[in-house]
Amino acid sequence: MRHTVRTKKPQSPVRIITLGFSLVIALGTLLLCMPFATRSGQSAGLMTALFTATSATCVTGLVVEDTYLFWSPAGQAVILALIQVGGLGFMMVGAGFSLIVRRRITMRERVLLGKSLSVEELSGIVRLSRWILGGTFALEGIGALILSIRFARDFGVAGGIVKGVFTSVSAFCNAGFDLMGEVGEYASLIPYRGDPAVTLTVSLLIILGGLGFYVWNDVAHRPVNGRYRLHTHLVLSTTVILLAVGTVGFFAFERGNMQTMGRDGFFSQLLSAFFQSATVRTAGFDQLGQGSLTGASQALSALLMFVGGSPGSTAGGIKTTTLAVLVLTALAPYRGRTRARAFGRAISQKAVSDALSIFVMGIGVVTLGSFLVCTADGVGFSAALYECVSAFATVGLSVGITPGLSAFSQLVLVLLMFLGRVGIMTVGAAALLRSTGESKIRLPEGKIMIG
Repeated sequence: MRHTVRTKKPQSPVRIITLGFSLVIALGTLLLCMPFATRSGQSAGLMTALFTATSATCVTGLVVEDTYLFWSPAGQAVILALIQVGGLGFMMVGAGFSLIVRRRITMRERVLLGKSLSVEELSGIVRLSRWILGGTFALEGIGALILSIRFARDFGVAGGIVKGVFTSVSAFCNAGFDLMGEVGEYASLIPYRGDPAVTLTVSLLIILGGLGFYVWNDVAHRPVNGRYRLHTHLVLSTTVILLAVGTVGFFAFERGNMQTMGRDGFFSQLLSAFFQSATVRTAGFDQLGQGSLTGASQALSALLMFVGGSPGSTAGGIKTTTLAVLVLTALAPYRGRTRARAFGRAISQKAVSDALSIFVMGIGVVTLGSFLVCTADGVGFSAALYECVSAFATVGLSVGITPGLSAFSQLVLVLLMFLGRVGIMTVGAAALLRSTGESKIRLPEGKIMIG
């Protein structure tokens, strides 16, 4: 009698990414539930710990308790660790430990690394990982040094260093957590509105963290022919356009608003507008007070939040390349073309279908989440939409309603944060894994009237 040996089928990268983030959140929740994590010495409670751990791991920044006033230094250290792991990705952190102990990274781990970074080529993935880790800590270190020197003037040397390091890591990872509760509850960076050292340093960290590691590598190691990849071209051009549109828009909408920056000088207003344009795309630091923004600014903020940063970065949202591909595809028929193209290269139909899938998924979950929050807590739709877009795009900016929401609505935001960070990543991984081969069976085409 012949016995067949069943080999265990390896789990897919999509499942491993989802499970990995879930375990990190679970561990963070457990640690934040401990009495040592709060200043009062009492447990924060499951809902508060879960919300904070999810927000930190998914580098969002939405909070139900002020990070400085509620959490102890030990709790703040846990939050910072979750931000760093969530920003880099647990696979990248694992690769870092392997490189430190000189352990060989297996082929399966290289595949997972590639999927987590949204990179298709496995050649040189270890070298890329080493370069990403070095670049991340170098930029965070430079940012921490500048911010520590500035904050030391207000909080002393020790306090300045702690706040400088925390803010730098949070900014580069596009998390939006801060320790400015010492100035005022939920103060964020409002006390430093118009301060060039803080505003420009944090803005640059946010932008660099949101470009994506793939773009870093392409820019740093420019090809022999001098041409960047199409992905890099789209990311850089779309980022510049969104920053410019946001800066001009916020400057125009808020310059007469006395509750935000109406009393500031021209340079300070322009600097605040630029900061809002940078932070609103997944960072979550606040300098203007989101609840005091004009209706036009809140609408523009919601749109920029929904777009977010770029693939393979610390940022969230549907991503800049998704927007670029959809816009180029929409404009193609008006240019007499059947396929979108950019920078002398055609955009594949696969990229178009993936972009459309992510866009529709994002619209769907944000709309559903807003409806549930409105129903559960009776808040206005615009406020609920702002919070839900902020959660899904892992931004963390708030009009101030999150701490007062019911446990049900906070759980809705938890799910949106998880979907926004992990869901988009797994959709991207699934797209990379999907076979690009066309089916040999061709179905008859049906005619559909569009428009």
